[in-house]
Amino acid sequence: MSRWLGWIAMAGVPLLLLGCRTPQPRPLLELNGLLRQSVNSRRAPDLGQRWLVSLGERGGRERVELIDLTRRRPVTLPGLNRADAQPISASVSADGERLAVVQQRDGRTELLLYRRSVAAVQRLPLDPPGVPRSVSLDGSGRRLAVQVSRDGRWQVDLIRLP
Repeated sequence: MSRWLGWIAMAGVPLLLLGCRTPQPRPLLELNGLLRQSVNSRRAPDLGQRWLVSLGERGGRERVELIDLTRRRPVTLPGLNRADAQPISASVSADGERLAVVQQRDGRTELLLYRRSVAAVQRLPLDPPGVPRSVSLDGSGRRLAVQVSRDGRWQVDLIRLP
């Protein structure tokens, strides 16, 4: 009897441990393949529910790229990607309507808000002035966190958007 109990204990412990394991993360192979096909290089990703925004390099130039993950296709962003601008950071709201972008143009770094429904780009001033580096929109697209350099120090500004 004690042998049986010993054998059950030895066999049961590994089974119990397997049952306690948490699920492992799994890559989304189909979507990852799609992302690799659309541009030569991709960096600085940000997710907004069914949307992925990142900086993609195509034709030797970086641009803001928005992917509709449900439909599995890129979304056009008329008026956002200028030939004379270099994007640095981008973020998307949960509904994909608003994108916040930091870009460098004409020797200065600027913070922008892009509204997809009207294809409008709005420059957002920083107060006090500083050099934006990284940006993050909240899910609603109504608040923005931006990393700003001022007098050699990094700061984070929170901005309420109209």
